[in-house]
Amino acid sequence: MKNLLRLLQIGILVVLLVLVRLFEHQLFYDPLIDFYRYGGHLAMDVPQIIFPKLLLNISLRYWLNTIISLVILFVAFRDKNILKFATLLFAVLFGISLSTFSLLYFNLNEQNVMGLFYVRRFLIHPLFVLILLPAFYYYRLKKRENP
Repeated sequence: MKNLLRLLQIGILVVLLVLVRLFEHQLFYDPLIDFYRYGGHLAMDVPQIIFPKLLLNISLRYWLNTIISLVILFVAFRDKNILKFATLLFAVLFGISLSTFSLLYFNLNEQNVMGLFYVRRFLIHPLFVLILLPAFYYYRLKKRENP
């Protein structure tokens, strides 16, 4: 019963992540969504962008996804040390990714237009939780095998 409740909680949190994605147009300012979706990047038709507003909205979305992801990790493992480590990783990756995104944006050309796409994708989608869940699960299994 305890595991079923835990899975239900994780399921609800995953639905929250999906809702952030479904309502991205209503919740966040991001003209790059349509730039990449409709092929504007192929012709280098960069839309008019208010960069500080874009940075703020990307950051907001990253941290919203991060909070939900951290709650997923906590519900899954109930370990404050894992939560602290994951929080540190999310913060470091945010700093690196946001710096890289800014650098690529201000030096946007045909060679790095897809690099901007992938760095932005990492920032706006909760990809890191997909890496951390199995990694921490494997860590737990190894820890139990070798006490």
